[in-house]
Amino acid sequence: MHNPGTATPDRFPAKERFAGGAQYIAGRLTRGTSGRTHAVVDPASSEEVLTYELAGTADVDRAVAAARAAFPGWAGTTPGERSDALHRFAAVLADRAEDFARAESLQCGKPLKLTREFDVPGTIDNAAFFAGAARHLQGQSAGEYSGDHTSYVRREPIGVVGSIAPWNYPLQMAAWKILPAVAAGNTIVLKPAELTPLTSLLFAQAATDAGIPDGVINIVTGTGREAGEHLVGHPDVAMTSFTGSTAVGKRVAEVATATVKRLHLELGGKAPFVVFDDADLEAAAHGAVAGSLINTGQDCTAATRAYVQRPLYEAFVERTAALMETVRLGDPFAAGTDLGPLISHVQRDRVAGFVDRARAYARVVTGGEAPGGELAEGAYYRPTLIADAAQDSEVVQSEIFGPVLVVLPFDTDDEGLALANDTPYGLAASAWSRDVYRANRATREIKAGCVWINDHIPIISEMPHGGYKSSGYGKDMSAYSFEEYTQIKHVMFDNTAVAAKDWHRTVFGDR
Repeated sequence: MHNPGTATPDRFPAKERFAGGAQYIAGRLTRGTSGRTHAVVDPASSEEVLTYELAGTADVDRAVAAARAAFPGWAGTTPGERSDALHRFAAVLADRAEDFARAESLQCGKPLKLTREFDVPGTIDNAAFFAGAARHLQGQSAGEYSGDHTSYVRREPIGVVGSIAPWNYPLQMAAWKILPAVAAGNTIVLKPAELTPLTSLLFAQAATDAGIPDGVINIVTGTGREAGEHLVGHPDVAMTSFTGSTAVGKRVAEVATATVKRLHLELGGKAPFVVFDDADLEAAAHGAVAGSLINTGQDCTAATRAYVQRPLYEAFVERTAALMETVRLGDPFAAGTDLGPLISHVQRDRVAGFVDRARAYARVVTGGEAPGGELAEGAYYRPTLIADAAQDSEVVQSEIFGPVLVVLPFDTDDEGLALANDTPYGLAASAWSRDVYRANRATREIKAGCVWINDHIPIISEMPHGGYKSSGYGKDMSAYSFEEYTQIKHVMFDNTAVAAKDWHRTVFGDR
């Protein structure tokens, strides 16, 4: 069954673009062949947006074949030609910005102001960045490093990339996976989360409309167990890039290892937010609320553990709780809404379980409940602040992925930094201080792929994003991402024209 759902045109203006199905292979929409369907549900209202046919393994095979067929032609284009195509792509994305913003809000429950001012502009900027970066696939300078030879380095595309993206930032994650891969000359098959395929499909259609050849970008929408594992294990896929939980990332690594493919993992996070006693309290409290509640806390870089030096601890708890209580829950499409629902009732109940269990050993300062009334049908949960939990407790050590911030005190700088590092994760962190030496020490000693000073969350296309420890390895965005999506080849020319070279005597003959 392919059902366009009940979303009205003002909420879902791009609805007609999904009439052909939810698989995008070789430049056209098709229906999945798994024999099973899935519904995209608006988490704010629990209403069906779209019911579509899930991809099966045969659809993955067709998508990989399309990408493989397109690879020689796309890899053979010049960097300038790929750059021109991506500039056109960025222009199409900009023209359709409102369609993308509304589709993203509808499937994720994000407030429209977040998709309009963060998700969509960030994606357009990524496209513009990689349009320029496509011309800068540079290697080491040529030189006579051995004395008798000239060496240089080539960067070459890897081949077909099979990527898997999560449901929390489906548009941005599609861009982070697709753009560096195709800018470097690869072709790609992306599997978005089955909960949130809409903007990934719109993204691929926009690429085709911008003149990027059929088969360069393909989308298969299916379950992780069926479509995802088949894509990761496919013998014609040369690289896998996965963003998601650490537990699933371990399974992806197991499957990918069997075919010895390049692997890039961006996994879970439990970002510390370290507030020293000389910090600007008002700035830190505002930063904590924004950094913990962005995307309803469903962000692997979100502030989740605030460590506050004891002289500021109680004041920070009080001020942060007061600010959280001003956050307005509501319809994501309403102008006054600050916070939307979680992605699903299952996720809402998972978050509530963490908070309810924490009541036995910590203090729930504010929030800690789902709202009633007109929001009761949606997957809403109030912004929640928990204080006085132990460092080894569940809410401090585990990724909750909801609008929950835990606050703990510390005494010395040594203790605060040690606590910040005391989880398996290392994706992002922030430190708050007016002292440049204190702040600089935090950037050196906190083990995370990104450390902000006196802010938390902003990202930019020019800088890399990726983690330490159980948060994975490899980088998204920035020129560093080309290291993920290119092969490095050393080329060496003999300059002597001597048949019997001196080094041959180490193998046969005498000097």
